[in-house]
Amino acid sequence: MSLVKEFNDYRTRMNELILSKDNLVIKRLWNLDTNTYAEGALDTKTKELLGLVASMVLRCDDCIKYHLGKAQELGVTTEQMYEVFAVANIVGGTIVIPHTRRAAEYWEELNG
Repeated sequence: MSLVKEFNDYRTRMNELILSKDNLVIKRLWNLDTNTYAEGALDTKTKELLGLVASMVLRCDDCIKYHLGKAQELGVTTEQMYEVFAVANIVGGTIVIPHTRRAAEYWEELNG
C-alpha cells in the first residue's frame, strides 16, 4: 500500500472513530483548526505552508503529511516545497533533518 493511501485511510478511519464519540471540545477544536486554514487575509496556500513549517519544527510526522497533501492539492511546486523545507530546517535546526527526509519521501510519492 502506498504511503499516501495508508496515511489517508488511517486518518479517515481514526477521525471517524474519534468524532463518533461526540465530544464537544474535540469537535470545536477540530472546527477551529479547519477555520484557521480557510481563505482570509492570507490565502490558503500560504497558511498550509506555514502549518507545514510549524509541523516540521514541532516534529509531527502526521501533521507534516497532512500539510504536504494539502500543499500538493493547492499546486505548490517542488521548487517551492524545498524552499519551505529550507525554512523549517533553519528555524528548527538539524533535528528537523530526519523529518525533512520523510517529508521528501512523502512529497515524491504525492507527485509520483
